[in-house]
Amino acid sequence: MPGNSQRPNRRTSQKKGPQTGSGGQRRRGLKGKGPTPPAEMRTGHPKQRAAQAKARRQQQQTSARRGGRSPAELVVGRNPVVEALRGGVPAGTLYVQQFLDSDDRVTEAVKLAMERGDVHLMEAPRAELDRITGGLNHQGLVLQVPPYEYAHPDDLVDAAADDGVDPLIVALDGVTDPRNLGAVVRSAAAFGGHGVVVPERRAAGMTAGAWKTSAGTAASTPVARATNLTRALQSYRKAGLTVVGLAADGEADLADVEALAGPLVVVIGSEGRGLSRLVGENCDIRVRIPMPGGAESLNAGVAAGIVLYEAAKRRR
Repeated sequence: MPGNSQRPNRRTSQKKGPQTGSGGQRRRGLKGKGPTPPAEMRTGHPKQRAAQAKARRQQQQTSARRGGRSPAELVVGRNPVVEALRGGVPAGTLYVQQFLDSDDRVTEAVKLAMERGDVHLMEAPRAELDRITGGLNHQGLVLQVPPYEYAHPDDLVDAAADDGVDPLIVALDGVTDPRNLGAVVRSAAAFGGHGVVVPERRAAGMTAGAWKTSAGTAASTPVARATNLTRALQSYRKAGLTVVGLAADGEADLADVEALAGPLVVVIGSEGRGLSRLVGENCDIRVRIPMPGGAESLNAGVAAGIVLYEAAKRRR
């Protein structure tokens, strides 16, 4: 009708529901969120805390299985630093005092460190060197030796299996002089030994002195650290190795021991005390080295060399 304005179409229906163009979002919102995660994956759940604790224990056991690490060591003084670098002792940083009056030893130390290529050179004020050495007479030179990565006793047997030969291992009982340890490592390397086992406590470790005495052979001959030497020997026996202990009053001469030709662990005690009681009881046989010259005992390095030479001769 003239004069009447047209009104826009309006929805008169009161029906509820999704509007045009919603894409079904409301329907998707009604879907479930999947299965409930297991308790071990729920934040704050007791089972998750227990699982995390178990993982930490396994990590600690793995670290122990590898044998662990020794603490870092500092070699202090001009002569010791030069000798360590000459002997191939692993080194991380050579600290040189600022404004140091140089001499032949300082010059050689810096030259050797630079020739290696993996030793950091760092100048430091005297006060800083005094601090890191605890006030020792460092003479302006300090060499930092990185921690040694010990093997696990079982690793030595595994290495022999990989080579397809019988294991030849040396175990040290109560040997506290690092130079003796280095000498034993050198003998083991010379005669085809698969490594050396030392106790974790009250025994020499792979210090700079041991590295130097080994004449570089410690880089290829592993040293394993046992939490308990007696249990380590028992484990070796169960694995089929013969445990031969050296003792001045042993029941057999070295030359008469046929077991030297097979899978073998040679146990050497300290020069003064010999084998401890428990270690001696866990040896299959105790052996003496004849000494016509009348000497009462041999140091660990010499004794190891004699026995390992005899064993290597039988294995040819």
